[in-house]
Amino acid sequence: MKDLKTEIKERGLDKLYPFRSHFLQLGSNNYHYIDEGQGQPMLMLHGNPTWSFYYRNLVQTFSPKFRTIVPDHMGCGLSDKPQDYEYTLEQHIQNAYKLIRFLDLKKIILVVHDWGGAIGFGLVTRYPELFDKIVILNTAAFPDVQIPRRINLLRQGKFGEFLSRQFNLFAWPATFMTTKKKLPKKIKEGYLLPYNSWNNRIAVARFVQDIPMERDHPTFKTLTEIESKLKSLSQPKLILWGGLDFCFDRHFFERFLAIFPDADAHWYADAGHYVLEDALEDVSSRIWDFIK
Repeated sequence: MKDLKTEIKERGLDKLYPFRSHFLQLGSNNYHYIDEGQGQPMLMLHGNPTWSFYYRNLVQTFSPKFRTIVPDHMGCGLSDKPQDYEYTLEQHIQNAYKLIRFLDLKKIILVVHDWGGAIGFGLVTRYPELFDKIVILNTAAFPDVQIPRRINLLRQGKFGEFLSRQFNLFAWPATFMTTKKKLPKKIKEGYLLPYNSWNNRIAVARFVQDIPMERDHPTFKTLTEIESKLKSLSQPKLILWGGLDFCFDRHFFERFLAIFPDADAHWYADAGHYVLEDALEDVSSRIWDFIK
């Protein structure tokens, strides 16, 4: 933890990520989160292989008027990276709920991206009374038969894990396959910094392995239970989608539209999976209009 914070400063990344670190002790592990600003809480949940760095611009934009809270899922970002840990959707949901309870958050504006969708909707479907509005960015919260071959390859046992952890073949390609705009070198450094060794890539590999493509996969039941409750959610919803996403493509966008037909939705034809990198200004403006 301390070494990563020092490296952030030494590399000049603190100019991009100028936030104070907070930690919640979960068992023997430290769960890192950002907590900036005051007012109604905005809880932002990232996916894989990102970390709270993905929301850095939203935090700076909204923290003058809102309390912006962004955890790093266990094994990600500045959270601890235990090697013997249950990196499952269920565990990530429980960790995020413990943070909500610890901070006594209510009337939460939830922002989700990638795996943050499954984790976030896991929270909303269990504790709907705690949430006020939901912003949905390129994600899923239901099982699906569609998966890119390159991602499915990394799901395959020890071989897939070796590719992810030895050669960084998930986090590294994400720095150039998830956006239409070329990411500046410093931003690429920011995304990759927490995943700079075999041990530090543990959660990156486990998230991929936790994609439930088979009915007997332990996370399939958790995700199916989440899906079964989605239509019952009454919170207003805003869907903002990068249309060039090779993973969460139009198929997933349309599934959300079918589940939430009353949602305000916008399709960014020239933005990729990291929609906050490609379309930040318009995304921020639409979120402002939605939550103000």
